[in-house]
Amino acid sequence: MHRATSAWQPTTVLAGDLDHAREVLAAASSVVVLTGAGISTDSGVPDYRGPDSIRATPMMFSEFVGDPLARQRYWARNFQGWAHLTAARPNAGHQALAFWERVGRPTALSGVITQNVDGLHEAAGTQRLITLHGRSADVICLGCGALIDRAALQGRLAALNPDLPMMRRLEHAELRPDADAEVADWRGFRVPVCEWCGGVLKPDVVFFGEVVPKHRVNAATAWCAGADALLVAGSSLSVMSGLRFARQMAKQGKPIVIINHGATRADDLATVRLDISLSHALAKLAAEV
Repeated sequence: MHRATSAWQPTTVLAGDLDHAREVLAAASSVVVLTGAGISTDSGVPDYRGPDSIRATPMMFSEFVGDPLARQRYWARNFQGWAHLTAARPNAGHQALAFWERVGRPTALSGVITQNVDGLHEAAGTQRLITLHGRSADVICLGCGALIDRAALQGRLAALNPDLPMMRRLEHAELRPDADAEVADWRGFRVPVCEWCGGVLKPDVVFFGEVVPKHRVNAATAWCAGADALLVAGSSLSVMSGLRFARQMAKQGKPIVIINHGATRADDLATVRLDISLSHALAKLAAEV
């Protein structure tokens, strides 16, 4: 279950170097990669817990479902944030993982489990992908279960709010990785409902306080069970949805490589623990044996 964000903490446990990480991964017959918001920061997508991030309590699932004003505020903010996040493009880290999947170097890549909802792994060409927390490109009706394209919904939002100016620029502290932007005036925002049943529309992503769908957890667990090593890339593992896989691998005695800027909840489980440029590290790992 997602919980609210905590303040960024610096790395206190470091072990090995990039060459050591490559050796550990190359010695495994297959590797699972778990990515978090840190892999997308070079694409201009902010994270929740990096050193430049504001302390924030994102929208809770119970609040979104139970409070019409909360939904109104959320959609007003998402309307602004979505327009900016859709301009993000895959960076060298996303591209490196897609390349790694294609060439099988430094070893076979079983798949990528991502906690991100930004779609950048798909855009880079990764095929074996579990979007653990869903996709911001999709919207679901909580009434009838219909899936709606988020890009198409943006047009409906604009038509319902024709006098609302689009912010020209959002700074890092005003934008969050789920497209939730800081917006001061939201009380006049008109929120669309499902065109089929009139139900509540929600981005098809796992909100804080919401449970990750069981079928995704089971699929990711199976990948980890079949792989010989885990690479954690750009995640603090602050929520159990990602931490569980590090604990699973450690319990099975499998090596864990963690590359993240700032402390993680699995630092004490890591075989190799690095705090270096993630895009550069992934590019090096995929390019050299």
